[in-house]
Amino acid sequence: MSQKETKQTFWDNLEKPFSVLAPMEDVTDTVFRRLVANCGRPDVFFTEFTSTDGLFSPGREAVIHRLQFTEEERPLVAQIWGNNPENYYKAAKLLVDMNFDGIDINMGCPVPKIVKNGCCSALIDNHPLAKELILAAKEGAGDIPVSVKTRLGFKKKKTEEWVNFLLDLQPAAICLHGRTAKQMSKVPADWEEIGKAVILRNQKKLRTPIIGNGDITSMLQAQDMHTKYGVDGVMIGRGVFNDLYVFNKSISRPIFAELDTNLKLKMLLEHAEAYCSRWQGSRSFNAMKKFFKIYISNFKDAGTLRGKLVEEANSLDDLKMIISDFLESNSFGQFEHSILSNNQIR
Repeated sequence: MSQKETKQTFWDNLEKPFSVLAPMEDVTDTVFRRLVANCGRPDVFFTEFTSTDGLFSPGREAVIHRLQFTEEERPLVAQIWGNNPENYYKAAKLLVDMNFDGIDINMGCPVPKIVKNGCCSALIDNHPLAKELILAAKEGAGDIPVSVKTRLGFKKKKTEEWVNFLLDLQPAAICLHGRTAKQMSKVPADWEEIGKAVILRNQKKLRTPIIGNGDITSMLQAQDMHTKYGVDGVMIGRGVFNDLYVFNKSISRPIFAELDTNLKLKMLLEHAEAYCSRWQGSRSFNAMKKFFKIYISNFKDAGTLRGKLVEEANSLDDLKMIISDFLESNSFGQFEHSILSNNQIR
């Protein structure tokens, strides 16, 4: 079946340039996705990374538990990883039954312990297995779109070879991170190379959306990348840690860095309360520590408070006590009413 004959999916109906919240391990759970939605929703949400092997292992319930979501988070794409085609097929069928809007294959994660098993970015140099996995996922997914998130290359840039290979397999979308796996995030993203993917797509007269990823910190910048390189959308990951309102397109949107200290801390407590309420101990409270730098920045003694929380806040009660002591000792006063409410993000 040619690309032109392929059934349209939600990817094809998004207004360009569209925005995507990147998949991030121990970050983009259902609680955080809803928090981001309340601050200014992206056009598409991604889950955390989900192991296809884990979905069919003795501990599968814990893996499936991570895939909780609400209608507020749509369209929602479940990202999978692994190296077993049979499990990709079964995982895709399962995710269809769970009513996800799309499935994405992780071919970009550069973490050594993952790569050494031939998964994720290692697949860039293993075209036969990459093809098997994509076709298996597409077969299991039926009419649900299967996309690929990847990088420019493994050790060196192979944009033309790799993107042409992927385009021939007709994924529903390709998200291209502007670095190689070897580069991790140590160098600036190469948007010229991302732009090459758009040119390759156009040369083949395909409609496959190309999503650029790397160093995007605002929707204004996203628009610039759309104009300059022709990408259909942008994916933002680390940028949300600097600004929870990064996806908010309103002219009057809050400037996160300028929020009152007590409001930021109130938002942190609400996030932590919602996290504990949702996961009920099935996830470690320590995972919340990844979020501290979002809220605890750009105010007096923020670094000191953040360090103390990382070292000593091992429960919700610890967090509340340390923040309360900090507010009292620094005369920040009582909490103001927050722009978030607990029932919105639980």
